[in-house]
Order: sequence, then C-alpha cells, then structure tokens
Amino acid sequence: MSISELQLNYSSVCEAGIKAANEDAIAVNLPDDSHLLTYKGACFTLADGVSTAEAGRQASERAVSRFCHEYSQTPDSWSVAHSATQLLATINNELYELSHQFVHNQKGYLTTFTALIIKSQTAHFFHIGDSRLYHWRDGVLLQLSLDHTTVLSEQRQFLGRALGMDARVELHQGSLSVRPGDKFLLCSDGISDFVSADELQRQLSAATDLGVTAQQLKQQALAQGSDDNISLILLEIMGLPEQSLDDLNQHLTRLPFPPALSPGMKLDGYRVLSELFASSRSHLYLVEDESTVTESTAVDGSAIDGSAIKGTARQLVLKCPSLNYDDDALYIDRFIREEWIGLRIESDYVVRVVRQCRPRTFLYYLLEYLPGQTLEQWFERQPKPLKPALAIKLVKQIAEGLKAFHRMGAIHQDLKPGNIIYQHDGSLKIVDFGSVYVAGLAEIASPLQHEAALGTAAYSDPHYLLGHNSGVQGDIYALATIAYELFSGGHLPYGEAVEECRTAADYDKLRYRSSHQFNPVIPTWFDRALQKGVSLDLSQRYQSINQLLTDLQQPNPEFLHEEVKQQHKTNPLLFWQLLSGFWFITLLLVVWLFLLRR
Repeated sequence: MSISELQLNYSSVCEAGIKAANEDAIAVNLPDDSHLLTYKGACFTLADGVSTAEAGRQASERAVSRFCHEYSQTPDSWSVAHSATQLLATINNELYELSHQFVHNQKGYLTTFTALIIKSQTAHFFHIGDSRLYHWRDGVLLQLSLDHTTVLSEQRQFLGRALGMDARVELHQGSLSVRPGDKFLLCSDGISDFVSADELQRQLSAATDLGVTAQQLKQQALAQGSDDNISLILLEIMGLPEQSLDDLNQHLTRLPFPPALSPGMKLDGYRVLSELFASSRSHLYLVEDESTVTESTAVDGSAIDGSAIKGTARQLVLKCPSLNYDDDALYIDRFIREEWIGLRIESDYVVRVVRQCRPRTFLYYLLEYLPGQTLEQWFERQPKPLKPALAIKLVKQIAEGLKAFHRMGAIHQDLKPGNIIYQHDGSLKIVDFGSVYVAGLAEIASPLQHEAALGTAAYSDPHYLLGHNSGVQGDIYALATIAYELFSGGHLPYGEAVEECRTAADYDKLRYRSSHQFNPVIPTWFDRALQKGVSLDLSQRYQSINQLLTDLQQPNPEFLHEEVKQQHKTNPLLFWQLLSGFWFITLLLVVWLFLLRR
C-alpha cells in the first residue's frame, strides 16, 4: 500500500547572543507515532520573553513547552485552530495570573509566541507579539505573521500584544496549503531586526543544508550588530501524505464484509442471538461475547455447578456494513469513521462504542446494547400532548447528548427521534454516527468527496441539506424541532411541506406554524423560543444549546411583552406550573403575605 506520511526536515538555533542570559525559547514536537502525525500534525514553537518584565525567560519556556506537550493531548477530533486557541487561552491566563501575583515588584510573565503546525497538506499558524514567521516558495519570501508593535518614532516603539499581557489573548492566526519544497522560518527579533527580508530570501533560496543555513543566519545577525538573543527554526516540507483512490480503497477493504448472520452463528467469539435491525445500508445484531461468560454464584459466594445453571455473557450490538456497498469506498470510509467517532464520545446520553481487544476477521464494530425502543416508537404510543414536565425532561437529556458531540468538535447532523433510544427507565441515548461531521477529520486530505447531506428532511437543518455546514446551529435546529414535536403532540414547525423542499427557493416559501394552535396550553414566550430555535435565518437562530434550554425553561423578557398582546384562551401560568411548579408556589406565597397584611 503506497500511502506516504508527512515528511519534514528542520534545524534550529536558540542562543543568548551577546547577552548574558537567553530569554528566548523554542520547542518542537515531530511525533514518531503515525496516528498523532496524521490527526494532530507536527508542531514548531518559538517565544521571546519580554526582558523588561523580569520573568520573560520563565514565560517563554513555559509557553513553548506546555504548548508542544499539551497540543498533542487535545482530542484528535478537534480542529487545529480549536485545539491551539483553547490551549493558548489557558497558557495566557496562567501567565496573566502569575504576573499579577508580583504586581508590587513589577515581575511580569510576558512573552511573544509563534506556533506553526503542519497537518496533512496544510500549515496552520498562531502568533502574538513581534517574533516572526516567514513562508518561502519558489524563490519568494512572504511574512505570514503581523508585528504587534506600536511605533512612536524611528527610535521608539513598544510591544502592543504578548502572552500574559491581558486577561484575554488576541491572536493572529491563519492557514495555507503547502507543497513539497516549501520552507518556513520562525525567528525572534534578534534575527529579523538585523537581517533584511531580501537577505533572508536569498539565504532560503540557496539553502541545501538547513543546519548550515541556520548557522549562517545567526552569524549574519551577529555581524550586523544584533544585541539580542538569537533564535530561529528553519524547516522544509519534504513530502506530503498523498494517496490515490485505489490505494485508499485497498486500505479500507483490507477486511471483508461479513455475510448475512443468523441466530446461533459465531463471529470472532461473538454469538448471534437475534437480528435487531436491517436496511439496505447496514445490519444490527444482538450478540453475546462468549469470552465474558461468568459462572453464577450462590448467596454465600461459592460457585454453583455450571451444569445446573448456565453462565451469563455480556450482550452487545454488532453493526455490519451492507453487502450492497462492498465496492463503495465512500460508504466504507463513512462506516469506519462511525466507530472512530463513537470511541471518542463519552456521555451518559450517547450510545457507547465498545473498543475491541482482539483481532477482527471481518469489517464491523460493536456498541453497547440498549434495551428499549426508539423515541419515535415510544412517542407514537403516548397520549398527546405530553405533560410539559416530561417533555422538557426528554429535551434536556437530548441536549446533554448533543453537548458531548460539540465538546469533541463533532456535529451530529442527523438528530431525529428515530436516532434516539428511549430506555425502560425513561433515560435517552443518542445513537447513529453515520452523518457526524468532525472538524479534525475534515482537515485531513482525502481523495474521497463525501456527499453533502445524509440527514432527514423533517429534522435536519435546511442549510445542511443545501450543502452548507451550519455547525452547532444545525444541531440546535434539530433539537428545537424535536422539542416542538414533543410539546405540540406530534406536529412539525413547518408542517409536512418541509419534506418536499429541494432548493433554497422552496425553503423560502415555508412559514412557521405556532405550536399554540396544536396545544393551547403553550404560552407565547415558549412558542417564541421554539420559533427562534428553528429559524431558517441563522442570524436569528440560537447560537448555543444552553441559550435554547434557558428560554424553554424560563420566560425570556423579550418574549413576555408579546404574550401580553395575545388574547388566546391559553393559560400560560398553568403551563409554567406544569413545567416547574415554581409560579404556583410563588402565587400561594403572595396571597399568604397579602392576607397577613390585612
């Protein structure tokens, strides 16, 4: 299989120069582990501690060492930008707090910082301060970083931004596609203030040995009178991870599809008990893991004769791909991603994918077994509308499951009652990872072009179905739609017409239907929250799940004045009493206080 990995060559210098102490710091993390190299990339960092802050050396060393070490530990489902900015915000906050512990003796933990991360076929950079990052290609040198300095005169200028300077860090960041032969230079101002851009371009163009070039740049800076610390990292892209569609297909299909299974058959130590679900795309079987069979024990703890009472085995769900797609690389890739995603989502409200500890002879994966039925099936059998307290309990559980996806940089994109399991104890779990979007995976170059949408028209965000990834707001739309359905007694906010829409013009014709017309108990403020949750205009839709939940559980003042204007027969107070009981208790208290004063 001819799949190449990212190949880099680099050299570095970090010296005090003519100064007594070195307040610069560099750190590099070029993983040997192919998984980390693929999903996180290679990390190069340089920091120049602010000498006037007195703790500049400690700040620069802390920043680069922590960033390089902890970046690789961030979830590999996170995008590079999300991982880096979250980590830098944490480092900045720590330096800022350390600086304020020494406010009386002016000891500040301040440093410039520049990071370059090469992942797949893209370079990502993050910068603050006056260190510099250059990109060289085909003889042309371009400065990627911005100098965060304020110039007062030709002789006087000061640093405008640095890590640890403010409670909130303002980074300059960006990305660009890379090619073999590209070179990057990270350097402190001990280099950039004394070696001209033209000379840097000449040196990088002539460079054949990066180690020699790095030393030449150092010597040239000293010869030009550099009176600062001298630090630089010089790297070259030697090879990029590339693969043909044939290579990828061979990699994905190294395991054959399992045949159709029936009760009693065994697969890698899993005995099939029954078929749970079958469609043209996949099959789910209830199986027991024979390696986990345990002997029953008596009350006193002694073993009972196994011939009298059969042991028990752990029951799991085995998901198999459909033989209809055994030559479809796109389908196989998506199936494999389902397991990858599921192993990284941890929540009491999301089905757990089971990590396998023994070799597989076929392509499949395992999930925990959830006794119960889909929320769709359960809801069909319930008296409608649901009691508000029950409906909001279900919505909150679904919301918690979605938050687990979002924390991992993933968007479900196909949330619907059919993809939620209602268990016998009343708890819910989100299932199915087939349409999940993961930012970290999207950054990895692939010859496969996934289809824009696999969602369900009645619940998926129209923006997503039209090919635009609306991110968290797309899942909010689905959650609000489900909430509408539960509270309205089974109706949809835009009616059945939403399932016939195919173009943006079709969606423009849709009109929101007030949930009040299906359930008169629903007050206007609650209906307005639902309407905002399913708004087709992203600028009007909620930005976070917590915002939606807040407005569904307590009246938003912006919506209350609209309710006063409504002259429906509804009793909003009754709804709120059913939802929380709070206003009813408050009303009794007010009456009691009123009687006491008479």
